[in-house]
Amino acid sequence: MNRIQKLFQEKTKNVLNVYCTAGYPQINSTLTVMKALQENDVDLIELGMPYSDPLADGPVIQASGSRALENGMTIEVLFEQLTGFRNKIAVPVILMGYMNPVLQYGFERFCEDAAAIGIDGLILPDLPEYEFETEYGAIIKKHGLDFIFLVTPETSEERIRKLDNLSSGFLYAVSSSATTGSDKDFTAVEKYLQRLQFMQLKNPVLVGFGIKDKETFESACKYANGAIIGTAFIKALERTKDIEISVKQFMDGIK
Repeated sequence: MNRIQKLFQEKTKNVLNVYCTAGYPQINSTLTVMKALQENDVDLIELGMPYSDPLADGPVIQASGSRALENGMTIEVLFEQLTGFRNKIAVPVILMGYMNPVLQYGFERFCEDAAAIGIDGLILPDLPEYEFETEYGAIIKKHGLDFIFLVTPETSEERIRKLDNLSSGFLYAVSSSATTGSDKDFTAVEKYLQRLQFMQLKNPVLVGFGIKDKETFESACKYANGAIIGTAFIKALERTKDIEISVKQFMDGIK
């Protein structure tokens, strides 16, 4: 049983996944942020690999990615930073990014290196389902990584079931078709999550986009296994002078 499966077996509700951008706010902040999140009871860490054209990201996460790239963050640098991180970090860690830099690195090499350092899964929003099925899924599976697909309120029931079937670890329920960071009407989101819950999917469901505080976290968790917070956390790190204090204050405000 891998770390993600173990997490959802031990905890079926209120699972908190926090997104942070690798190499932000400073090039060497990555592990400091991850350790601070673990110390403040995060359940899962989604580590963003910065890219110059991030389709699904709102302005705050885009800006953090631009800054990380300016800081010199690359996949090579990230893997170097993460070598041996499992000596300090026990929670599941997922890499989130886009296909272009991964293909430049070499897809199989990327999966092999990620698995070797202790990464648990991948989110690549621009990897098409067909290409996953015909080419990349087998490589991901070969290296023991989970792969998480995204669904939206507009995704048909048939397609939700297909993506749930292809996913492992969990299913990422985007709260709306907008980018990350935009405000959401959570009554509409709740109806969508109720629909997903009613479908009795194979994977646990985590909700992302628009979760920013205790109220939205609790609302998202009502009909899902947990939620993903990104933009609000990046904002908390924006002008921080002390990462540990900022992370503690942020996490105290959610939990």
